[in-house]
Amino acid sequence: MPPTPAPEVLRAPLVVEFPFTRSLGPVQSAFLTGLRRRTVLGVKTSDGRVLVPPVEYDPETADEIRDLVEVAPTGTVTTWAWNQQPRRGQPLTGPFAWVLVKLDGADTALLHALDVPGPDAVHTGMRVRVRWAAERTGAITDIACFEPYDSERTDRAQAHDGEFDDPVTRIVAPARLDYTYTPGRAQSRYLGALAGRRTTGERCPSCRKVYVPPRGACPTCGVATSEQVEVGPRGTVTTYCVVNIKAKNLDIEVPYVYAHIALDGADLALHGRIGGIPYDQVRMGMRVEPVWTEGGRHPDHYRPTGEPDADYDTYKELL
Repeated sequence: MPPTPAPEVLRAPLVVEFPFTRSLGPVQSAFLTGLRRRTVLGVKTSDGRVLVPPVEYDPETADEIRDLVEVAPTGTVTTWAWNQQPRRGQPLTGPFAWVLVKLDGADTALLHALDVPGPDAVHTGMRVRVRWAAERTGAITDIACFEPYDSERTDRAQAHDGEFDDPVTRIVAPARLDYTYTPGRAQSRYLGALAGRRTTGERCPSCRKVYVPPRGACPTCGVATSEQVEVGPRGTVTTYCVVNIKAKNLDIEVPYVYAHIALDGADLALHGRIGGIPYDQVRMGMRVEPVWTEGGRHPDHYRPTGEPDADYDTYKELL
């Protein structure tokens, strides 16, 4: 009998994105509002050093620092690295250099992009200046990049009160991670079974627990798992949370419930959305079953089966 061919290992692009909104203290507020006004501010420490970008606490003494100073938009490259293939969201669309620039009047360096035609055009010690963005909103991107500038170094560092009209008080910092996800053989088999409206796990040959979704090895015993076990399709809600914040690109009205569901025959609970019932009627121990949409490769949600709730002792080890 010919050997069973190995399952196709799946791959898919995946994006994890979270726009983080944060409030600014007086120092960061002044710094970003200043950029909107083409003004670069730093902060002076108790020993007289000027930090750019400014921070609210001295990194040496942890003392609170608030003495703002204005530094020059010109400076010197202290070190650099060439970026041949810029990624999404980076300052420039063509190749550029990442540089640390010590602005005139500052004692620390600012990281940003330098627009030069090639790596031969950049070197440590070269003089550069800020190229301001045409439209400025009060963000680090108000500095479009740095550009070469032939000038002498100055010691410009003038006291500044940090007062501006309409100050920036908070920013949205988008965090995004783009990568290719490869689930491996065990989860590829699991996803393939889901496409056929079956849920499978793998049993540990040592402790005999059935893991769903499978990971290819038992996390308790550290041994490989290969025995396929079909579980469910029904299961028990072990615990849950009520979601009140609408997710981007997810067409589900809030509030809704996301639960841990222990499928019958499984020794590990998986995640699933609960539907077909008001969110405030979901409870631990409720018996549920999957609901598939036409063409769907996984259950759209789980709904109550109408069975009596499971006894707590049957799922307490799966919380």
